[in-house]
Amino acid sequence: MRIATAQYQSNMNKSLQLNQEHMSNLTQKMATGKRISVPSDDPVDSVRLSRLQREEAAITQYRDNIASIKIRLSKNEGYLGSMVNDISAGRDQIVWALDGSNTPDDLKAMVKPLEALRDGLLFSANSVDQEGRYVFSGTNTATAPIAYNAGAAAGARYSYAGNVNEQRVVVGNGLTQVANDNVKGMEKLLNRLDATIALLGGASLNVNDPATRSVLEDNLSGFDEALDLVSGKIAVLGGKQNILDTLDANHGNVSLSNQMAITDIGQLDMGVAATELNGYSTALQATYKAYSRIGTLSLFSAL
Repeated sequence: MRIATAQYQSNMNKSLQLNQEHMSNLTQKMATGKRISVPSDDPVDSVRLSRLQREEAAITQYRDNIASIKIRLSKNEGYLGSMVNDISAGRDQIVWALDGSNTPDDLKAMVKPLEALRDGLLFSANSVDQEGRYVFSGTNTATAPIAYNAGAAAGARYSYAGNVNEQRVVVGNGLTQVANDNVKGMEKLLNRLDATIALLGGASLNVNDPATRSVLEDNLSGFDEALDLVSGKIAVLGGKQNILDTLDANHGNVSLSNQMAITDIGQLDMGVAATELNGYSTALQATYKAYSRIGTLSLFSAL
């Protein structure tokens, strides 16, 4: 059977191109370590890989959100812990002020510590984060939560200017966590404390006077209410952080499983690839040799 020169050359070129293409693809896969470079390499496993990678990307975002929330909650817990210390110290001061053996000078001496305590509580309540946003204003983070009206009478100068709306952050598939907080109710303590300071700074004082004791006892109740309020918030923050720790650990386990599956499905078997590459290389060399040898033959070569 005779084969035309053009047909022979076309077949040889096609064979050379196919072998070179296979070698190039294998070399690229061996360089990346990935078995699937394009979906056509394995359509079924390609779809599985795509789903796993999407899930892994979502889990990464969930874990990033959890880490961010935990930082915020931890800082909020620190601010609230400082407020608990101030409230406890203020309560001790009021208990001391209610001691009937105190002289007017003793009561007046309490004004400066109580003023410092009031200002410290106001500063903590109006804490801001590193971006200048108020921490305890609910979602109204551009406004200081505790507003002060210098023109009002003592006992009515402080008011809550934030809101109690929740900022929810996605931390899982269908799961959200509240990332913000508020100090609504703290203004009541500040007003009672302000009224006490005004009373103790007055011209005449008698700790046993019913009106004086009424103001002090009201302030003591205010400290107790504020202590319950802030302590309760700290307990809630602790519970949230425990939940987030558990959720993050679960995400970590799922992520590890996904990464193992992605490796099993998408990783190239280097041994098999090297064997295939050697086979294509041998075939390519043989084709070149055959091509060069046959190219020197003619119809008269056998004569």
